Amino acid sequence: MKKILLGAAMLAATLAAAAPASADLRDVRDLIDAARPLKPLTLAVIGDWPYGSLLFDNAALLIDSVNADAKVSRVIHVGDIHSGSQPCTSAGILPPLATSIPTYNQSVFGLFQRFEVPLVYTPGDNEWTDCHKAKEKSAGAPLKELASVRGLFFAKPGRTLGLDEDVVESQAQSFDPAYPTDAQFVENVLWDESKVVFVTLNIPGSNDDTVPWSGTFADPTAQAAERAARDGANQRWLAAAFARAQHIQAKAIVVAQQADMFDPAAVVPGGDGLSAYTAYVQQLAQLSLAFGKPVLLINGDSHVYGVDRPLADPASATGLIHGTPAVPNLQRITVEGSTTAPAEWLRLTIDPRKKDVFSFSNVAYCKDPLTSCQ
Repeated sequence: MKKILLGAAMLAATLAAAAPASADLRDVRDLIDAARPLKPLTLAVIGDWPYGSLLFDNAALLIDSVNADAKVSRVIHVGDIHSGSQPCTSAGILPPLATSIPTYNQSVFGLFQRFEVPLVYTPGDNEWTDCHKAKEKSAGAPLKELASVRGLFFAKPGRTLGLDEDVVESQAQSFDPAYPTDAQFVENVLWDESKVVFVTLNIPGSNDDTVPWSGTFADPTAQAAERAARDGANQRWLAAAFARAQHIQAKAIVVAQQADMFDPAAVVPGGDGLSAYTAYVQQLAQLSLAFGKPVLLINGDSHVYGVDRPLADPASATGLIHGTPAVPNLQRITVEGSTTAPAEWLRLTIDPRKKDVFSFSNVAYCKDPLTSCQ
C-alpha cells in the first residue's frame, strides 16, 4: 500500500513538473487517481432537515451522530431546509414581509458548517419554488429566494460546505460555452472519488416548478423561462457527468436531487403531477443504459424511506409514469423525511471493488421528531 501511494505521489510530482501551463489539470489528476487503489466510501445522506422548530432546536443530535461516525467522509443534503408550512426569508423584498424569517437560511448555513466533513447541498422546493404558497405564508418570491440560496450556500463556486471544505466541479465553472447562461447554476456540482462519479442537480418538487406561482408573485412568463433554462442546464450537466464517468471508466454513478419523480401521491386527483420530469427521466434512462454499470438515484421530497428500481419493469406502476425502456441498472433511494419517526440519516457505503456496489442502512438520532427528541 505504501509503495502504491508513494508511486502516486512521485507520479503527481513528475506530471506537475512536466505539464505545460495550458495543460488540462483534470487530465493530470485523472492519471494520478488511476494509480491509487480503489477503496470503499461511506457517506451520510440527509434531506428535509431541519424540518420544523423541534428538529432545528435539536440539530446537534443529527450533527453529532454523523460526526461520530469515523468512516463518513462526506454529507449529501438533498434539499428542503425547512418544512412546507414554514415561511421563507422574503429575500430581496424591503421592508421584509412580516410573515417571513429573514435570518433562517443563515442559521441553517451555520448548522451545515458544524459538520466535520465536506457537505454538498442541492436546493429543495420549500426554500425557493414554493415560497409563494399561502401555506408558506406567501413569504417569498421564488426567483429572489433562489438567488438568495445561491448567494449564501454557493458563495464559493466549486467548494463544498462543512468544516473540512473540499473541491468539487461546479457548472458555474464548467458550463458548455454554447450555453453561457448555464453559468448561473452554481448549485449543480459533480466530483469523483474511487472511480465513482457523483452529480447533483437542481430538480425541485412541485412538478419541477410548474405549479403556478400565486398571488402577487404570479409571473407565468418568468416562471416558464426559469424552468426552461434550468431544465436545459440540468440535462447538459447530467450528460457531462455520464461523459465524465465514461472518461475515467467509472465503476458507478450517484445522482442526487430533491424531487421524487415517481411519487404516487403526485399523480392522484389534486396532486402536483409528474409530467414535467418525463424528459429528464427519459434522458437518465438512456444514459444509464449506455453506461451499463450501477447508477444510484437519491431523492428526498416524499418523506417515506424506500429502495426500488423504478424503471426496471416498464409495465410497473413506476415504469409507466415516464414511458422508458427497462433500465435494470438504475436503483433509487428515497431518503426518509424528518417528520417520520424515528428521525434517521442514511448511511451509504459504496465499494467499487464489489459487484453490489451500494449498501445502506438508516441511523436513528431522534425518537420522535413530531413531539420530542431523545
